[in-house]
Amino acid sequence: MNILVTGGAGFIGSNYVEYLLNETSNRVITLDDLTYAGSLRNLKGSLSHSRHSFVKGTILNDSLVADVVEDVDVIINFAAETHVDRSIDESKSFVRSNVEGAQTLLQASLGADIDRFVQISTDEVYGHIMCGKFDESDGLNPRNPYAATKAAADLLLSSYHIAHDLPIVILRSSNNFGPRQHSEKLIPKFITYAANGRNLPLYGDGSNVREWLYVKDTCTAIDTVVRDGIVGEVYNVGSGNELSNLEIAHEILDALDASDDLIEFVEDRPGHDQRYAMDTSKIESLGWSPDMNFEEGLERTVRYYLNKQVK
Repeated sequence: MNILVTGGAGFIGSNYVEYLLNETSNRVITLDDLTYAGSLRNLKGSLSHSRHSFVKGTILNDSLVADVVEDVDVIINFAAETHVDRSIDESKSFVRSNVEGAQTLLQASLGADIDRFVQISTDEVYGHIMCGKFDESDGLNPRNPYAATKAAADLLLSSYHIAHDLPIVILRSSNNFGPRQHSEKLIPKFITYAANGRNLPLYGDGSNVREWLYVKDTCTAIDTVVRDGIVGEVYNVGSGNELSNLEIAHEILDALDASDDLIEFVEDRPGHDQRYAMDTSKIESLGWSPDMNFEEGLERTVRYYLNKQVK
């Protein structure tokens, strides 16, 4: 099977490329424009693999995308702008990449004989929830520009399934962590700051809660919906590991034997969602469950970033 991974030089994408090459016999094509969030360094060990090929380019390029899609069986779309703070300051690039880019891929897919188009979405499209959990039938209520563009892409995919019978599947993931995540994200930022004795800037009172999922568990979830997911359906993917940002800060400081005095509470960002949580029983019915507990995953992640600094 030929699998196209867009945004495959980014965090989750590069981990998924590695997973495919190590755990399956599939041929992998990575398409990435190598913007600030993507790097060939993330594909070290994959670039020279006999079943892997790399194409530099943007998913906004109609002719390039049409050429690349022509001979693939499955498309996994990771390509996106993902940083919430950036989207609040400037949303145009998010609309282009996350919405127009998805439309380019969808349109090219109509002219190709693909078996499945998997969109990597986010729990943020639901908005926040004070108690209980979102399931896949809940409405979308994005509360920042990033989440709004991801919600728009989800709706666009659903419309292509209805109007064109395109075999799409949407996977909405909780917060990922692990190797190769960009340094602007919470966990790698706090690890590198704490390791260098810098203050950890924590929004508001740090009570905002996220559900944390180790990146390899996301990879196995994607593999599950590629093989067994029902076309046209949405699947929530999460771990049940709910921690506040303040708890994350303390976990990282403890792992580094650093002082809690490094925590610095700063002005909260606009529209900061309080809590995300999802019901994952639908994908669990396909046989998937997360394998990595949070403590071990964080230990591996801390070790990765410390080794990265030494190098």
